[in-house]
Amino acid sequence: MKIIETGFRGLLVIKPQIHTDPRGYFFESFNQAEFKKSGINFTPLQDNESKSVKGVIRGLHYQLNPYPQAKLIRVVVGKILDVALDIRHDSLTFGKWFGIELDAENKDQLLIPHGFAHGFSVLSDIAVIQYKCDNFYNSKLERGINVNDPSLDIYWKLGSLVPVISEKDLKQPFMKDAEFNF
Repeated sequence: MKIIETGFRGLLVIKPQIHTDPRGYFFESFNQAEFKKSGINFTPLQDNESKSVKGVIRGLHYQLNPYPQAKLIRVVVGKILDVALDIRHDSLTFGKWFGIELDAENKDQLLIPHGFAHGFSVLSDIAVIQYKCDNFYNSKLERGINVNDPSLDIYWKLGSLVPVISEKDLKQPFMKDAEFNF
């Protein structure tokens, strides 16, 4: 496993070691002992999976304290642009976003710590995403930031495609009006 710093405190790209042979491939998608050896404190409590079609944008989602969720994101089928938005008031990268293409071929993962809003756009015909969370879903503390917030200027890499965004996500406030306590 190779860990790559992103320039955002705690936001890490995880490159697993992939073993291939004529039969196919094998890799560890998560190993808590390896994470701890690398100084990463992440203990998953919930595992989620979503399937989306090309042009879908999901996000930008997070949970407030005292039940924030750190997430380890990976793509099982397809390709996405994964986006993490820093909403930690004390951070040097507050209000800035990081985007990375994750796909089933390279098997890279993104570890998103507490204090980030998360979203993604689907760049392939379909995408299946799995993400491990270090806290349980809490509907009362779930919040979001509108993916179309012009102050964020997120380029979702969809070209001329008309984005498919849920009504719930379209109703989320812009960052300046969003509630967050990090």
